[in-house]
Amino acid sequence: MIVKILKPSATFKGVRYNTNKVDKDKGELMKVANFGALQALQNLRPKDYVNYLEAQSAASKRTKYPQLHAVISCKGRSHSKQELTAIAEQWLNGMGYREQPYLLVFHKDTSNNHIHIVSTRVDRDGKKINDSFEKIRAYEVLNRIVGVDEKQEIDKNIEKALSYGFSTRAQFMMLLEARGYSLKLSDGVYQISRYGKRQGTVSLEQVDAKIGTFDKDIDRLAQLRAVFAKYRSQYDPVVIHVPAPLPGNRPSAPSGYTSAMAQMLSDKFGVQIIFHGKDGKPPYGYTVIDHSRKMIYKGKDLMPLAEFIAPSQDTPDISAKEDRTEPTEKERKPLYEETATYTDHVQGTSEQWVPNIQIDISDDIDDEAIHGRNRRRKRKARTNTR
Repeated sequence: MIVKILKPSATFKGVRYNTNKVDKDKGELMKVANFGALQALQNLRPKDYVNYLEAQSAASKRTKYPQLHAVISCKGRSHSKQELTAIAEQWLNGMGYREQPYLLVFHKDTSNNHIHIVSTRVDRDGKKINDSFEKIRAYEVLNRIVGVDEKQEIDKNIEKALSYGFSTRAQFMMLLEARGYSLKLSDGVYQISRYGKRQGTVSLEQVDAKIGTFDKDIDRLAQLRAVFAKYRSQYDPVVIHVPAPLPGNRPSAPSGYTSAMAQMLSDKFGVQIIFHGKDGKPPYGYTVIDHSRKMIYKGKDLMPLAEFIAPSQDTPDISAKEDRTEPTEKERKPLYEETATYTDHVQGTSEQWVPNIQIDISDDIDDEAIHGRNRRRKRKARTNTR
């Protein structure tokens, strides 16, 4: 489960955005609280809520961006609208908004249930609600509500990552970055962060020791080549770009890659393909993560990139494409920021390890906080997955 606090706003346009969703039958108003006598009136308009929020916010002349607009999203349909409403109420209480006027609007127009929260950061006494380390506290509060032990979670994820076979440090980093962590190597130790703070560490010695035990599974690679040959005529291996949504459904530059073949390998065989490349340009390499066997391979171990992405009817010119197996340090970018969706990978197993997070708020004037262009690009894998 994730929580996102959207870009601060001087106005309460989040109200209109969410009521528009309700009008289009893409959302449902779950709760209106602490609007005083306003709630006793019938046939309220969005402007009525906005006027109330603006009037209370006007008590603080120093608060430039009074709107609080946040989203809490679960994986798929794992939580109902009622459950998300209860979680949102508890989250508001934990963040100091118990007495604030707020609206909760459930959205049902994406594959992941999520609920929007709109309130004001100014209380009735004209004081601003504490927003120090807000994004960090947002996850701390949510994790307490849903019973997530952050220390236990990172220990478990490190253990899982180290249970895979990999041949490079970058491949180890990909596994944790796909879970939303960022890694920084310092003094022989990977500092692992998420939710805006350090969660744990793993020594470079451990990682290198695991690399030293890597044993390429030749039989499995041969099996995957046979799978590729069998399905090549049914699933197009040609790479297509995956654009990131921008506010107002405006087009964006491509930010990721996928193919029908890569999707099939993921869905049917638990094999995740991560293409490496720069925005708007063809990929220069790829990585194979075999979740069903817990192994990671350089793409060229399976087959050259040109062969892997050549149109089904064509004979690939293997020498025509560059086939660098992994991104350079400058090109590194985390998996979880690269594409709009992730799929479940391991068919027939109990552990689905890569997140399936989708929040479709491309119409939201405040969604720059989720799909903004200002992404951190240092020391993270320049990778794209499907």
